[in-house]
Amino acid sequence: MSKVLVTGGCGYIGSHTIVSLLSEGHEVISIDNLTNSYIESLAGIKKITGQDVINHNIDLCDGPAVDAFFSQHDDIDAIIHFAALKAVGESVKEPLRYFQNNVDSLLHVLKGAEKTGVKNFIFSSSCTVYGQATDLPVTEDTEMKEAESPYGRTKQIGEQILKDLSTHTDLNVLSLRYFNPAGAHPTTHIGESARTPALNLVPVITETAAGKRKECTVFGADYDTRDGSCIRDYIHVVDLADAHRLSVEYLLNGKNDSSYEVFNLGIGEGVSVLEAISAFEKVSGKKLNYTIGPRRPGDVIAIYSNYKKAKDRLGWNPKYGVDDIMSTAWDWEVKRPY
Repeated sequence: MSKVLVTGGCGYIGSHTIVSLLSEGHEVISIDNLTNSYIESLAGIKKITGQDVINHNIDLCDGPAVDAFFSQHDDIDAIIHFAALKAVGESVKEPLRYFQNNVDSLLHVLKGAEKTGVKNFIFSSSCTVYGQATDLPVTEDTEMKEAESPYGRTKQIGEQILKDLSTHTDLNVLSLRYFNPAGAHPTTHIGESARTPALNLVPVITETAAGKRKECTVFGADYDTRDGSCIRDYIHVVDLADAHRLSVEYLLNGKNDSSYEVFNLGIGEGVSVLEAISAFEKVSGKKLNYTIGPRRPGDVIAIYSNYKKAKDRLGWNPKYGVDDIMSTAWDWEVKRPY
């Protein structure tokens, strides 16, 4: 049995990944300061898996606190690093906050890994590292262009730090560039529930349909796309969680060809904002109140993935489509306890 540290373990993707890890026999420990998540997610994890998970409430920007944690936990086999601020629009308004939080937290975790001899590291990266991609779908070899937001820049910086570190140390790194996580666990015991107002499309849709928001705004309908709205690749959070677990096993079993590898994680299809709304209306039977607004700073026009490398190397295949994303997200919204 391996022991995996999940930073941001009480968050949306972290909690689903913990379920996947526990379900396959891994031991898990979490760090989450609950800035944008809820401790109640651990109760949901236990309902699904029957297992308790210990969370350490630590701010990863607090170097001494992180150092103290690793001094007490020197038996970790792998780290999955989710903990970061992640809203594109917010990062445009507060760039310094994003640079300090996302880069400092990564550095402190890496210092802890070095101190205790952790050799396997999974980085939560993002398709935002590609910037305004001109050739679609993007592959792992697609050129990185200028990031469209400070958030995207922090992911580019994080990848470069990890690439340099893996080149000059014995750390093995996988950077997982995933697209737009959405949906919820089919049991509805865990799902997306941030403390700050949701900015991602799917929770905005479900909150609007549930009456928690007056309306949903489509940011721009004059882009050069098939219906004028932005195009994204929506990946079900359970599929994404399984990819992280497979990535841990890939490194633990020594299947990597080099010390630094990159994988795209998406379903390989571009779905426009208006098409996503239509899918929600179809599966929920509810008409969504939405308006067309101006373009939003930092948004990429269109991006979707080629995930062949993850399929071939990790043995990963997404099981859920856009309708599944919308139906599980809506079921979670209706039941959502926190």
